[in-house]
Amino acid sequence: MAHLALSQLAFSAPVGGDLSLRRSAFKASNLNSQDKLWAPVITLNLKSNHSRLRNRHVTCMSVQQASASKVAVSPLGLEDATEPPLNLHKPKEPYTATIVSVERLVGPKAPGETCHIVIDHGGNVPYWEGQSYGVIPPGENPKKPGAPHNVRLYSIASTRYGDFFDGKTASLCVRRAVYYDPETGKEDPSKNGVCSNFLCNSKPGDKIQVTGPSGKIMLLPENDPNATHIMIATGTGVAPYRGYLRRMFMESVPTYKFGGLAWLFLGVANTDSLLYDDEFSKYAKDYPENFRYDRALSREQKNKKGGKMYVQDKIEEYSDEIFKLLDNGAHIYFCGLKGMMPGIQETLKRVAEESGFSWEEKLSQLKKNKQWHVEVY
Repeated sequence: MAHLALSQLAFSAPVGGDLSLRRSAFKASNLNSQDKLWAPVITLNLKSNHSRLRNRHVTCMSVQQASASKVAVSPLGLEDATEPPLNLHKPKEPYTATIVSVERLVGPKAPGETCHIVIDHGGNVPYWEGQSYGVIPPGENPKKPGAPHNVRLYSIASTRYGDFFDGKTASLCVRRAVYYDPETGKEDPSKNGVCSNFLCNSKPGDKIQVTGPSGKIMLLPENDPNATHIMIATGTGVAPYRGYLRRMFMESVPTYKFGGLAWLFLGVANTDSLLYDDEFSKYAKDYPENFRYDRALSREQKNKKGGKMYVQDKIEEYSDEIFKLLDNGAHIYFCGLKGMMPGIQETLKRVAEESGFSWEEKLSQLKKNKQWHVEVY
């Protein structure tokens, strides 16, 4: 990993081997407030025997120093392609990758569990920000005896350079799918999500069957580095935006110098459910002119009518500004559960009608101009 050039002293510590250090890039609160370290990379079990990590170094620096510098990335040849990589590995011939780390992202009061999973693909399954990987969980498809499970798609939560900035890993943001019997209220493991539980239960060194990458809808348009990008997510739908924002604000990419506005709306249940909040909060502090961050916490905040605060309510608060930005060419993205879209569409339609114009016509124009990007599941 390339080290950042610093005017003041930074230190690098070897990762792997027998080093008994473990640091989370997502839990800045665990660090001494007088001496915070900026470890922009890692969600890594450093006791892993994963051989490629033994000689890796992690560069740490103070938050104050980090705000002036970005992380060098390699290989820069990943910028050369003019078209995104697509379906390099198909379901019948998946790539066997290796789990590097699995880390719980949410606090104890979050409903459910969400994990950040780093996968080593050795540079053999390159991707662009906004694409997805397919994962084939081990075992037999219960509906097709003797056949493997169907592919499950997951949005990639890292840039093309991965969490180690060397182009050899990809990260997924996965919520464990657990089924509870409505009558007994008890968990029924036989109906739990096969792939999400496989991923969240994985250990460093485990093998994983990967397909793809796939998807063009959520690719980050980079033809105008000063464009506005409005990003709306519920839960793990934040995954592609983490990739966008790392590319915009964390990485030093010679061919992409972002100077526009990125505006993230994230809807989750409560504070403990926030994902990558430390990263996003740091961007808001370091780049106040270029990044805005609004959270909708349904179990902690109230909307203007006194009901629960959902992401569409937060959008309504800023609807005048959002429509003006869209009129000026802003891109708007939606990612998360399918159930998010009807409420958002109804809110936008109501606001449009109150403002005296047709939402259907506006939506048609946004789609025609390729400003409207939706990926829900």
